[in-house]
Amino acid sequence: MNILELKNIGISFGGLKAVHNVNFKIGEHELLGLIGPNGAGKTTLFNLLTGIYRPTEGSILFDGQSIIGLKPSQIVKLGAARTFQNIRLFKGLTVLENVKTAFFHRMSYNTFSAIIRTKKFREEEIAIEEKAIALLKIFRMESMIHQDADNLPYGMQRKLEIARALATNPKLLLLDEPAAGMNPQETKELMETILMVKDHFNIAILLIEHDMNLVMGICERIVVVDYGQVIATGTPEEIKTNKRVIGAYLGE
Repeated sequence: MNILELKNIGISFGGLKAVHNVNFKIGEHELLGLIGPNGAGKTTLFNLLTGIYRPTEGSILFDGQSIIGLKPSQIVKLGAARTFQNIRLFKGLTVLENVKTAFFHRMSYNTFSAIIRTKKFREEEIAIEEKAIALLKIFRMESMIHQDADNLPYGMQRKLEIARALATNPKLLLLDEPAAGMNPQETKELMETILMVKDHFNIAILLIEHDMNLVMGICERIVVVDYGQVIATGTPEEIKTNKRVIGAYLGE
């Protein structure tokens, strides 16, 4: 079974085709890498998958359902969550509060209940906090729950962003350059975290990354894009020796 399927997907901005005729699938529990030179269209594809952009051609099926035209919040409810190239934590909120915000679509109480703090509101808030703490324990961050998120070390901020995405209970996690700005030790720990997430939560992961050691080290399959089109798909070993991929990266 495929959790995500792109068929002839494309988008144009004015007369410029940023993405054109892209086709690929992700299995239910697959870790797929999406790579390519700067400006190849990788983040544009992420924005198409998460409802930020609407494609001008093709179709996107998530868990068998078309998601074209859905809002980002609706796509999150279906089970797709993402992180961003530039960390987007809520500054001024604690580690725990950042994770709790991701439970918004699971809350059943209304604004009036929150204002007068009904029994239902209090019970649900307690349950959400317990779930958030349990999630942070998986990432070994339970000792940091009351720290301001923006005061965490860079690597921990990345972990927190992933934990917050997982709080939405996704079937597919999209990671946009999670190793950006990390040193080799932080990158090694990130690789371990991504593999742990895939196995512990039993989900699919789509990863954009420029760090080839990370991509080749953990991805089961890799899709390569250049100038908005797929130029190769295969295993890490197949991609390493693909002449077209080498040419795209070296400018040959």
